[in-house]
Formats: sequence, structure tokens, C-alpha cells
Amino acid sequence: MEKRLLIAIVLSFLVLLLYQILFVKKKPLPESLPESAREEIIVKKDTAPPPLEAPAQEQLRREEKEILPTSEEVEKEIRVETSLYEAVWSNRGGVLKSWKLKEHQDEEKNNLELVSYLSAETDTFPFSLGTEDPAFDRVINTSLYESTVSRLDLREGRSGEMRFEYADEQGNFVEKTFIFQDGQYHFDTKIKLIKNRQEIEPRLIWGPSFSNPSLTEQKQRFGVRIGIAVKIADKVYRNDESKFKPELREFSYAEWAAYENNYFAALFFIPPQKYNVEFIRKGEEATPQYFLSMTSPQKIYLGPKEMERLTALGFEAKKLIKFGLFGFIAEILLKGMKFIHKAVPNWGVTIIIMTLIVKIIFFPLTYSSTRSMARMQELQPKIKALRAKYKKAKQDIAQRRKMNEEMMRLYKEHGINPAGGCLPMLIQLPVFWGFFRLLVIAIEFRHSPFFLWIKDLSVKDPYYVTPILMGVTQYISQKMTPTSADPTQARMMLIMPVIMTILFMNFQSGLVLYWLTNNILQIGQQAIMNRISKKKKREAHGKRRKK
Repeated sequence: MEKRLLIAIVLSFLVLLLYQILFVKKKPLPESLPESAREEIIVKKDTAPPPLEAPAQEQLRREEKEILPTSEEVEKEIRVETSLYEAVWSNRGGVLKSWKLKEHQDEEKNNLELVSYLSAETDTFPFSLGTEDPAFDRVINTSLYESTVSRLDLREGRSGEMRFEYADEQGNFVEKTFIFQDGQYHFDTKIKLIKNRQEIEPRLIWGPSFSNPSLTEQKQRFGVRIGIAVKIADKVYRNDESKFKPELREFSYAEWAAYENNYFAALFFIPPQKYNVEFIRKGEEATPQYFLSMTSPQKIYLGPKEMERLTALGFEAKKLIKFGLFGFIAEILLKGMKFIHKAVPNWGVTIIIMTLIVKIIFFPLTYSSTRSMARMQELQPKIKALRAKYKKAKQDIAQRRKMNEEMMRLYKEHGINPAGGCLPMLIQLPVFWGFFRLLVIAIEFRHSPFFLWIKDLSVKDPYYVTPILMGVTQYISQKMTPTSADPTQARMMLIMPVIMTILFMNFQSGLVLYWLTNNILQIGQQAIMNRISKKKKREAHGKRRKK
């Protein structure tokens, strides 16, 4: 039984930890996708707007007469500042050059930049426009637009509008309107594009890439990813830069699309229509560049993946946070810890308190498991006698069947469930996985210190102190727990703390703290239960002597 428990636990951990790599299923898209990837950012012909009715055409003709050349002579930068971020826009193309978050820092303690440095290197910035005419795209993305404002200071609860306009003699006209509100990471947008005096539907482009994770950060953090997420109906499809899947390149009828990493996102809410989102890879194979292209969005969110903010946006935007397997458990744990954190400002202490609560909730199972193991230990002489009686059980199927029948009868007579020692441990694995996913993607733990050398609960312990302590406490806990295994199997079980220590070396320090706290609580609990068990044995022995 103990050998099976060891195998079950090890296999369960390996399956859970490698779940995303080994068991990611390719979900079918709503429609078949083209086999070849496009090299330019284009819009499908069948996404063109329907023919205008007569009154609308007449209105458009009146507007066409009023198109006059509009542009600036020099490039200007327009700064938009709120209490949450500081953005820098350029009138050359009406694009975004910088979006820095004030409440979140990078590894060098500077305000976190969401616009990739690749934008400056490739001279392609977010909020460029794309059509099916590359020459026309170059014109509208490099021309100097006229801006309605030179600066927007929206702190102290203010809101404001910024509009870029460009027009030329050929009857081409572009208008980009953005409406910002202090205290919010999202803003409204409206884009109008007229080419040769005919209004067309442009595509908005984000890229190349997203944010600027350093090599140090990528090494320290477990499961770092950068890529897109697209919601269609009730499913979210993801495509990462590092594992680009051509079959997940083009999407129809999307409700929203995002360029994201573990903690932050550029999220676009778009009007649903055919072929409205595309993930594009360009450039050389060795140094590819990635872009997200979509039909003009109506609302945009550039900020942290905070549960409350995303929920408030609607359209099930909270699904952008990928809790993964047992996600509902991770959500419950996050809500519980945020409630605790209101009273306890240290997230490390919050993890310890939540671990204590989980331990109390699972106490009946743990107690039942310990009692079952203790009874199994008392029954060992009879079990050994049965095995001696059926020495040839390994080779003789009939003898093995008889031995199993007698053993099950023995368990039944003494009221023992042979799986009682394994089941509680397996039931607690989903909670472990919930903690694991939570500490990979929950923005609350990013750059959150515990004490002394642990400056960030979302990265590994730099000195491996907590994983070693975890392994030591796991060993002590196992030594204190009653076992029904023979000496050989008992020695095999002692390998488990070594395996766990190696596995946890590069895990988030917050996750290691959870497991370390769980081990310490288990040692205390086991000491009390062992004392109660010895007392009962002494009392039972005393009664037998009196008789």
C-alpha cells in the first residue's frame, strides 16, 4: 500500500506540473483556417462594410466635399498622465510610444513599460493601422497628424479626449479619437479611415511583442509566457510567441483579443465580425517579430490582470487570467487571501494564515488517514502471517485471489479502509495545484516581499533556504507518521522528501512557503495525535491487566 502511495503521489505531481506542456489540447476553431501564413498585415476582402444605403451615401458625399489637407509640420509627443499611468503618443502616425504603469515596477525599480523596445528598433509602434494596401499603410502610419491637445493631465479624477487627424489632396482622411478617465486602465477609442474618398474598415495593430521582461526575470520566474489570448463564445484560445502555432493564427467572431504575459495585458474589445483578429509572425526565422491585428476596437485596457478590474469590464474578461486546471479552487484561494490581506498587509503571512485555514478544513481527512495508518500498523503481524501462508501468491493466481479475499475480510473485521491512507493526500493535490497556479499568474504576489532575503514571493528562493527546510520538515513528518510498510518500503518512502526538495528548488518561494507551513503544521498535529494514541494504548493495556 505504501509503495502504491509513493507512486501515486509522484505521478500525480508530475502530471500536474507538466500538464500545460504534455496535455495541452488543440481546440478546434469555429471555422477552418487557411494553411499558409501571410507576410503582411492585411484585412480580408469579405470584412468590407456592407454597401451604404442611399441616405448614407448622400451623407458621405457631403463629407467628402469637406475633406481638406490636414497635417503638422513637425513631429510632436503628446503626454497623457493619470494617477495610474503615464503615456506618450506621437503625432507621426498617431501611435503609442510609451505606456508606463505607476503602481508596478520592473526589475530595476522603474515604472513598468508595456510598449516593447522592439517598437523603436523596428520603427513600428502600437496603434498603427493596417489595410490591404501596404503603400497606403506607409502613408497613414508615417504622416504627421494634427493633434487636438499637446498634453493631458488627468490626475485628481479628471477625464479628457485626444484626437489625431490627417487628410491629403487625394481624398484620404484618418481620424483617431481616444477618451481617457483617471483611475481607469481602460479607455474608449474610435477610428475613422477614408481612402480615395471612400470609407473603409481599418485594422488596429499592437506590436511588435509586449512589454520587456529581462533575462533575469525570465530565469527567476516559473512559467513565463508572452503571447495572445482570444475569446470566442465561451472559450479562450492562446498562442505563444515561443511556441507559435500557425493553426491558431486567425480568428472569427471574437469578443476580445489580448497581447499578454503572466501579469499584464493589452486587451481589446472588438465588434464581432468575420476574420477580425490575426496573430502575425514577420521577419527572419531567427529573430521573428509578432503582431496582433484586429478590426477597430471600441474599448482598450492596458494594465495589470487584476481580477476585480477585469470582471468590471464585462464580456468575461476575467478569463484572461489563466488559472488552468482546478481554476475554481485557485479563484477561491485568491478571494480568501485577499480578504485576509485586508487585515494582514504581508502576503507571506497571508499565505501562512490561509495554509492554517486549509489545514483545519482538511483536519477530519488527515485525522481519518492517520487513524487508518495506525490500525494498519497494528494489523501488520496478521498481514505478514497471511503473506507467509500464501508464499506462492506472486506466481499462483488462485493463491493470490485467496490471499486478497482473506486480507479484505481481515480489513472488514477491524473496520479498516486500505485506501484510507492514500485518499486524503490525493484529495489535497487540487489545493496544491490551486496555490501553484495562483502564484504563477496572480498580480498580487508579483514583487511582494515576505521577510529578510525573500523579496518576491512570485520567484524562487535565491538561496534555496526554504526548499531545504521544506525537505527537512517533510522527512520529520514522515518519520512521525505511522506506517504499515515493511522496512524496505519504509526506506523507499523516505526518498519522497528528497524528490520534493529537488522539485521545489525552482518553484515560487510563495508556493514553497505554503508547503513548508503545511509540513510544520502536520508535525504539530501528528505529535498531538501520537500522544493521544499512546494514551489510549496505555489505558487499554491497563484495563486488560485488571482483567
